[in-house]
Amino acid sequence: MTQPLSTAVTIARDLLRCPSVTPAEGGALQALEKTLQSAGFAVTRVTFSDTGTPDIENLFATIGSGKPHFVFAGHTDVVPPGDLSAWRHGPFDGTIESGILYGRGAVDMKGGIASFAAAALEFLEDRGTEFGGTISFLITGDEEGPAVNGTVKLLEWAKAQGYQFDACIVGEPTNPAALGDAIKIGRRGSLSGVVTVTGTQGHVAYPHLARNPIPGLLTLLSALENLTLDQGNERFEPSNLEIVNIEVGNSAFNVIPARAEGRFNIRYNDEWTLASLKDKITATLQAAAPQGLEYTLEFKRDASESFLTRDDTLIGSLSDAVEAETGRRPELSTGGGTSDARFIKNYCPVVEFGLVGQTMHKIDECVAVDDLDKLAAIYRRFLEAYFPVSAE
Repeated sequence: MTQPLSTAVTIARDLLRCPSVTPAEGGALQALEKTLQSAGFAVTRVTFSDTGTPDIENLFATIGSGKPHFVFAGHTDVVPPGDLSAWRHGPFDGTIESGILYGRGAVDMKGGIASFAAAALEFLEDRGTEFGGTISFLITGDEEGPAVNGTVKLLEWAKAQGYQFDACIVGEPTNPAALGDAIKIGRRGSLSGVVTVTGTQGHVAYPHLARNPIPGLLTLLSALENLTLDQGNERFEPSNLEIVNIEVGNSAFNVIPARAEGRFNIRYNDEWTLASLKDKITATLQAAAPQGLEYTLEFKRDASESFLTRDDTLIGSLSDAVEAETGRRPELSTGGGTSDARFIKNYCPVVEFGLVGQTMHKIDECVAVDDLDKLAAIYRRFLEAYFPVSAE
């Protein structure tokens, strides 16, 4: 006889069956809304718009009253599944095989949302709505996309509604190998830029009638590539700059192009601010540029600052919960890429903890159903510590 699915696995399966590839809502927020409303949450779905970006639907749900106000944050949007024929099971089928749940978003991060929802539902069933504070869900459909009409605007909206948050966990897949490996307590910042060198198009047989922009671009990019930004510190690993693209728009062998463009991205630690890092890159290019070289430097608007969370109650309570359920004391990490925590840190202390991330964005993304249940148990244990039973 087949055992019934747990609450966490059921919610995760239902979310995975929603094709919510950014920017499509795909039914995922609707499914989550139904689940949370059944437990008494007041749910609001808000759509935000901006020039040049798709409209994005978001969800805010809340229950309880007063302080402290704890928030679970995450995203139901997912990256495209890629080659459908390469998947063991359909990426939006939510198939369970041999204790493994397959689907796009299984670990990044519908599984995390499902585990927290299950934890919240079980916590409320035990404690009721008068548990001594407020629990909210802050869920976007724009984390994998431009991140313009998602969390950043939902936070602004919530503040305008009078909500003030005290702590937040983002359910991103933070564990490298096993559940309990790591809690993200900060992130390096991200800065992207474009260097464009302008030349004069011409025939390669008559170079004196043209001006080739490519050698100049290579000189500038070489200066960036050889730049040592810092050695890191006890809080963060070293900053790194990577050249990510070179484009000249020329497929012919007998044409000197008119322009050449190079793109780079920097992941930087708290040795830098956005302003000081931009100044460093600008000065490096100015020093390296050959005399008379025509070039421009553009920094993209999606830059983010580094941050480090120092809330002992949030970090300690979550670390204790992880250790109690897994036997592992999690590493407090600041490695990896960016997440929506970069926006949330402006409103309250925030950390990230979720599933094992080995299959995120891959073909056959999947999660062990036991990990979903264990993660739900960790989240519930955290809630019990964060909202202790009154001694009265």
